Amino acid sequence: MGEIAAFVLAGGQSRRMGTDKAFLDWEGRPLLQHALDLVASVCPRVSIVGAADKFSGYGPVIEDHFLARGPLAGIHAALCSSKANLNLILAVDLPFVEQRFLEFLLEQANQSKPLVTVPRTADGWQPLCAVYRREFADVADTALRLGRNKIDSLFSEVDLRVIQENELRNFRFSAQMFRNLNTPEDLAHARPPE
Repeated sequence: MGEIAAFVLAGGQSRRMGTDKAFLDWEGRPLLQHALDLVASVCPRVSIVGAADKFSGYGPVIEDHFLARGPLAGIHAALCSSKANLNLILAVDLPFVEQRFLEFLLEQANQSKPLVTVPRTADGWQPLCAVYRREFADVADTALRLGRNKIDSLFSEVDLRVIQENELRNFRFSAQMFRNLNTPEDLAHARPPE
C-alpha cells in the first residue's frame, strides 16, 4: 500500500459531554489512547489533531490553522501537515470502530483514485472515520476561508468512494460501530464490543 498517515481528531469542545472526551476512561485507559492504539494497528505514522498543551504527552500533535471551526478545520490541519497521499482520519469519540474496518477502508482508498473514501449509513455520512487524499486540503482551505465549516457539503464537489451500508453488511461490518459518545448518557449506555 502507498504511503499512509493516520490522525486522531481530539480537538472538539465536548460541550454536551461536559468534560473533555479525549480523557474519558474507556476500558481502563483514556479514550484518546484507545483511538491512538487503534489507528496505530493499521498505520505506523500517527498524530493527534488538537491542542499541543493538552495532548503532547500522547504523541505528535498538529494544531488547527482555523481555530474553533470544527472537524473540517482538524482535517485541513492534518492534511496540510501530511506527507502521505492517503490519510486516515478518526474522531476520538468513535470507540466501536474495528481494526478490521480500518484495514478495509484503507484498502478501498488505495484501490481507487477519489479524494475521499467515506462510509455512508442510514444515519448519514461518516466523515470522521474516512480516508482523505492530501489534495482535499485545498478543498477544505477554500471552504474554511469562505466560512463554510460543514464537511458533508463538500462531498458533492469532489470524487468520492462511498462505502454504502449494504456493502458494510456484505463484509460483516455493523453500522453501529459509528456510534459516537457525545453525552454522559451515551457513555453510560455504551457497551464495548465483546
